[in-house]
Amino acid sequence: MSSNIPIPIPKDETSEVSQFENFIEIVKILRKECPWDRKQTNESIAPLMIEEVYEAIDSIYQKDYKEFSKELGDLLLHIVMHSVMAEESGHFNLNDVIKNISTKMIHRHPHVFGDTNVEDDVEVLQNWEKLKLTETSDKDLKKSTLDGVPNSLPALLRAERIQYKVSRVGFDWTDKNDVWNKIYEELDEFRHELSSGNKEKARQELGDFIFAIVNAARHEGIVAEEALHLTNNKFKSRFQYIEKKAGESGKKLEDMTLEEMDEIWDEAKKVLPL
Repeated sequence: MSSNIPIPIPKDETSEVSQFENFIEIVKILRKECPWDRKQTNESIAPLMIEEVYEAIDSIYQKDYKEFSKELGDLLLHIVMHSVMAEESGHFNLNDVIKNISTKMIHRHPHVFGDTNVEDDVEVLQNWEKLKLTETSDKDLKKSTLDGVPNSLPALLRAERIQYKVSRVGFDWTDKNDVWNKIYEELDEFRHELSSGNKEKARQELGDFIFAIVNAARHEGIVAEEALHLTNNKFKSRFQYIEKKAGESGKKLEDMTLEEMDEIWDEAKKVLPL
């Protein structure tokens, strides 16, 4: 079944505004004419949006900017699609989305658009948190400092955001030695529960240990989620190198000894980029 709808063409292909307006028109046409697009709701495509975010992040880490450009386009599709569906149901439209974020950026950067003076990026972040509170009405005022941290975040990233949020109100270590002492304390408690055979308690202590490591990383300006992501990629690359070398020699991994695989692993560490 074909609708034979004319393909929208931007008035000026060199204009970002014209391209954006044309893209919005494409999405609105799809919502009317495509059976799949017409069937979707904000809820139905929400999981897909999460997937697109991770694909964009992956292209960043791979430094594949051609792919990154495409993934940003996929994210833009979700923003426009969600906004168009919200407009259809009378909740808000894309103009509201853009106007709201523009207003927020101006309000939270008084050191750029106003006469506020700041010394460094730390002070910028402190002002950011203070200004957020002034944007919220008494009716909508958050009951907790942590209400703005989504439960659906990956665990490491959620831990970092929780720690960051509470640090903004002064609940934080001021001495890095205390941060590291907490890691050693949690590690000892984890090992104690393992030796006692209490797996459930050990599971809890492992969580405390990881939480403490995330906190130490945060104090050093390292995002634990990003660090582990890079390590996962590094491990994947090196293990695939072992698979490749095994295949070239006509061997199966299950038939190789650990020592043989370790030898190739050490080779991979030398020849593959970090």
